[in-house]
Amino acid sequence: MARISKRTYSRYTQEAISLLGRLVRAGRVSRKLTTQELAERAGISRDMLYRIEKGDPRCEIGATFEVAAIVGVSLFEPELSRLSERNQAMDEKLTLLPKSVRRRKLEVKDDF
Repeated sequence: MARISKRTYSRYTQEAISLLGRLVRAGRVSRKLTTQELAERAGISRDMLYRIEKGDPRCEIGATFEVAAIVGVSLFEPELSRLSERNQAMDEKLTLLPKSVRRRKLEVKDDF
C-alpha cells in the first residue's frame, strides 16, 4: 500500500490562494452568477468551483485562472494587450538567459 504524503504550502502561498478564492467569489456574486452558471461557463464542476472559492491549492491552475477571468479578477494585467507585451518582454529576457541550469562542479584540489 502506497503512502500518500501531504503536500505542504508556504504561508504566503496559502494566503495568496485564499485571497484569489475570495476575489473570485466576490466577482461571481457581484455579477449575480450562481455557482452552477459560473461552473458551466468555465467548463468545470460546481465542486471544483467551491474548492477554488475556498482557496484549495490543489485546484488546476488553468481552471482557476479561467474562473478568475470570467468574473473579472485581474491576475497580472487588466488589459490583454498589456499582458501580451509582458509575455513578449519575458520571451526576450529568457532568450538572453542560459537554456538550462547546471550545478557548478566543485573543483577538486588534489595537489598535496
